[in-house]
Amino acid sequence: MLNSHLKSLQDKHEKLEENIRCESIAASRNDGLIDQLKKEKLLIKEEIERARQGA
Repeated sequence: MLNSHLKSLQDKHEKLEENIRCESIAASRNDGLIDQLKKEKLLIKEEIERARQGA
């Protein structure tokens, strides 16, 4: 169960990373959106760390 939760978090983290990369190079770059995605990515990273410590 924990492994699937951890995998799900890692997948979300990777998806956010890709979204940040794409938005960063977009012609109509939206810095507000990039900041929001980075904050969400950080929260996911912290949750991954908590899940690993609890394993």
